Amino acid sequence: MTPKEHLHLKHVLQTVCALEAVVHPSFGPEGGQVLFTRDTAQAMLSRSGTRILTALRLEHPLARMVVECVWKHSTVTGDGSKTFIILLASLLRMIHSAACKETNVSRTYNLREAAVAATARRLADELLAFASEKLDDLITKGVVPYGYCVSWEDFTANSQSQANPSYCFVKKLLSSFFHTRLGYTHCDFMSNLTCELLTNWKPKNDQFSSSLQFLNDNFPALHTPVSGFPVNLSRLVEGQVIHRDFATPFHQTDCLPIKAVVFPEYLQPQLLNTEHVLKLGCGEQVMEHNSTTERSLVQFSAWAERSLGCIIANLQSLGVSVLLSAVKQSAAVLALATQAEMCVVECVSEDELSLFLWLSGVTPVSDCWMIEPEHIVNLTFCRPITLGAHRYIHVGFSDLQERSMVKSCSLVICGPGEGQTDQYACAIQDAIRMLLTALKPPCLPTTTASNIMVQANQSLPSSQQCVLGSGYFVPVGGTFEFLLNHVLLQQKTYSSLSGNTTRGVPATAQLFANALLSVPQKIYSYNLQHFLHTQTRVLRFIQNNSHPFPELVCNHQQSKSSIMGCASSDPLDDRKIKVDCSGKFDAASKDVRRDSGFESVSCKYQLLLAVLQCVTSLLRVDSVLYSHRREGIHFVDS
Repeated sequence: MTPKEHLHLKHVLQTVCALEAVVHPSFGPEGGQVLFTRDTAQAMLSRSGTRILTALRLEHPLARMVVECVWKHSTVTGDGSKTFIILLASLLRMIHSAACKETNVSRTYNLREAAVAATARRLADELLAFASEKLDDLITKGVVPYGYCVSWEDFTANSQSQANPSYCFVKKLLSSFFHTRLGYTHCDFMSNLTCELLTNWKPKNDQFSSSLQFLNDNFPALHTPVSGFPVNLSRLVEGQVIHRDFATPFHQTDCLPIKAVVFPEYLQPQLLNTEHVLKLGCGEQVMEHNSTTERSLVQFSAWAERSLGCIIANLQSLGVSVLLSAVKQSAAVLALATQAEMCVVECVSEDELSLFLWLSGVTPVSDCWMIEPEHIVNLTFCRPITLGAHRYIHVGFSDLQERSMVKSCSLVICGPGEGQTDQYACAIQDAIRMLLTALKPPCLPTTTASNIMVQANQSLPSSQQCVLGSGYFVPVGGTFEFLLNHVLLQQKTYSSLSGNTTRGVPATAQLFANALLSVPQKIYSYNLQHFLHTQTRVLRFIQNNSHPFPELVCNHQQSKSSIMGCASSDPLDDRKIKVDCSGKFDAASKDVRRDSGFESVSCKYQLLLAVLQCVTSLLRVDSVLYSHRREGIHFVDS
């Protein structure tokens, strides 16, 4: 009989609390790094919530289910993994407490566990329904007015100096993001490096969202990890680094431009492919047939070599000196290319070949006998480059800036060890995902190097031009949670005063509001007084109708307009936001704002919805069925 495990709410809560205990030491500004040791004695040090959770060897299917939800969310937004677990645990605790306090549940069900489970499912469904219907409006009214709006132009401003408030904000945003990933030491350096990367990839038509999507989709081909060196040696290099070496001797040439072609298939004609089998038998008739077959093969081989010689001679007459191939070419190809002083690069990955084709603007050769001008790319240079212990190929493109105003560059990421280098690379890619989510709707189509030009010239429908809180940021340290907690409690009051007797709406708002406070409570767990001070400061902003960072807003308005004013237009509802420009705050408040960074309202909104969906999915699981097969773990809904 197949083993079956009945799941109760307390089991779900225990599983999530165990994951919370793992990520809590690395959460918040005072959080540290988590050290993992593998069976091979290799150590992994990380503050990334996603890396920590995915590195765990989880046996319980519920734990794996939670980690999968976190991974899916962080893959899109690049942020919020630890907050996801903390908020999830807080919601489950409060749902469990509320379900156990129900006085009439035992009248409907005989078993208390079943009654508690049913009540918990109802509360989770009401929470998700409440958030789906009202959360966007509550954030628009209660959080967005206290946010700082940043546009795409602020990330690619020409005047990148300390005097530019927008550029200073961008650096502060990225520094605070890297602080949660890499610690305080390297956050400023990584922030500058990422800003430089974004500036170089600014497109001609100002479709910066397409550029971010392009960087995210092609990041494996755009960066080169180098272990054994300090992180401050990380840099940008012009052009593209192809992670292969020359298969033929490299010949330095002074003739510019250097012409190259891309071959996705074999140059030498193939009689038998890898899936074909040649069978040779015995006997007189079979031996006679085999002799004929052998002569045919010899003749075909001679013809193939003559054809290959003609192809190489044709390429030589066109001035081609570099051959890029997606497959491993034959020894005859390498020998003839060496005689013709051509450089051959074999087994180039699909991602790197796709990136090369987009940067060069050419098409790969489909027929070796029909090589046209659109197949030939002019390179400014093609040379070997040594990065760490490996030698790669470094190429530059001549007319890319004229075609797209993009200054192509590759990212070289250094680190003391392989694990640290990978951690730095993941942090930069997560920052790109965070910016893409924070500044643009998440419904952008997947963009690869092969279709980026098409997507860059297509405008999104008007219904997809804006996402909730897009481009708005609030100070970190619980500002978002305090603001939303206040507006949720106001929602409870408004529902009661208006005579709205919809079952569960006021209680749901109260439960959601209390759960939100668990995030700043974890942030300031080392100092309860700091938690109370921050909460009081945010409530004072609301009461005085002021702004959390008035100096930054005033400077931003002055940089965009010559008119001195204290009003900022809110594009979401066309209301005017009053901003206190006096700057009269106590010293403690200034210190808090100076030491803190910023986080995206849009990312927070998507995080809340993802957590509520995960809660609903977890509480709908009634039993787990185990089979002998590894893939035979099944969840059974009640």
